[in-house]
Amino acid sequence: MPTTVGRRADRLAPVQRMTRGIDRRNVVRGAIVAAVAYAAWLAIGEFGRPYNFFDMKIYHGAVAWWASGHELYEFIAPGTTLGFTYPPFAGLVMLPMAQLPIDAAGMVNALASIAALALVLAGLLRPIVDRLAWPLWFTVALAVPLALAIEPSRETLGYGQVNLLLFALIMADLIGLRWRSRRGTHYAATDGPLLRFVYGGAWAGAGIGLATAVKLTPALFIAYLLITRQWRVAATAIGTTIGVTLGTFAIVGDESRTYFGSVLWQTERVGAADMTPNQSLAGLLARLYDSIETPGLLWLAFSVLILAVGLSRAASSRADGDELTAFTLVGLTANVISPISWTHHLVWVIPAIIVLADAAVRRREASRGLGQRTGQGSAFGGLSGLSGLRPPIWYPTLTGFRHGVAALGLYLLFLISPIWPYEHQLPEVSHYQDGLFGALMENSLALALIVLVAALPWRPGAEPAFYGERLARAVVVNSRR
Repeated sequence: MPTTVGRRADRLAPVQRMTRGIDRRNVVRGAIVAAVAYAAWLAIGEFGRPYNFFDMKIYHGAVAWWASGHELYEFIAPGTTLGFTYPPFAGLVMLPMAQLPIDAAGMVNALASIAALALVLAGLLRPIVDRLAWPLWFTVALAVPLALAIEPSRETLGYGQVNLLLFALIMADLIGLRWRSRRGTHYAATDGPLLRFVYGGAWAGAGIGLATAVKLTPALFIAYLLITRQWRVAATAIGTTIGVTLGTFAIVGDESRTYFGSVLWQTERVGAADMTPNQSLAGLLARLYDSIETPGLLWLAFSVLILAVGLSRAASSRADGDELTAFTLVGLTANVISPISWTHHLVWVIPAIIVLADAAVRRREASRGLGQRTGQGSAFGGLSGLSGLRPPIWYPTLTGFRHGVAALGLYLLFLISPIWPYEHQLPEVSHYQDGLFGALMENSLALALIVLVAALPWRPGAEPAFYGERLARAVVVNSRR
């Protein structure tokens, strides 16, 4: 019997050596990630629509048509009235995919978009997980499938759109601002020229400039940079946009003149304003008026109001040290005031959910600290005679509750996307066909965007992307004294 046991132990020795260095917690985390990814896949199948790279087929057909010697903006996809609507610089960027089959081009775009989203989430979540001492890989591995399951991401991937890539370009500038404020201030003197350029964030603004050259709505970020007096970043963004646009004129002058001379102003090329997937303010008003067209003066008045609210709140968020929320507010404002904001454009709800969730965690952490203090000027113990008074036992539990509920509700809204069961098309069917509740559901995403612009909370000190500049100035001033 002992001999048999010894042989079994010898046979298990290689397995034990292989598993000795495996952290059981990581095994559990890997299983959780797999379960979340599978649940996200099921959610996409349940709440998503049939996708077949519809938009990618238009882009692919347009650049293939262009590569064969025809005019880019004369292309009309077979069986539709749709053509290429992006600036000619976007056409140049997409031109290489003319050499690929449509499905292959769609898969390349999807993989690149997923990789870009993962990098963005890693950058956005890094300060949060560092504060909470969570593993970054585990947090990002959970966040990516969760983000891919909601309406803007799944529509972007399914239709072959570029919104996640543009989102990554803009958020790269946020990372650049962060690097400039931290490493650029403390380590630039000891690094080499290349590292000083990269980690010093001198390139911040180039992502916004490139995104604006591809699609015009990111230009609102340039306005935000000017309002908040981020002159260097704004100059980089403007210079990049102008440089890329002029370079495109030099390469494809005819297409550039056609686009800026006529195509840019042909709003009917993208579809009617009242179409259900248009969840901008213009689409909301058109559906409320049960009209194909948006009431122009009313839309202009409300757009100016929302623009003022969004940019002022973004500036206040930055002044309180939360650049992420500032960028998010600008992106959400652009979604609201744009004449057309299809559901795949609404990627700015992703950082909005992160901000709300982190605000809930921060408030709960603060309330726990309050519960540990007694009589130190807190809301419950500032009086000398009440030094032993503590906040109610339920206080830490409920603090941050509304922000957590808002984060979960926003995620579920964009996961379920209740606009599609109530989709209507004029003149065949009125937008009030299903009553007031149906009209509310058909406009639910647009209403959520407006509420976010007006009420998204910021987190003081969470993303102080400009504190490094102030510190650098203080060092210079003190050195001169």
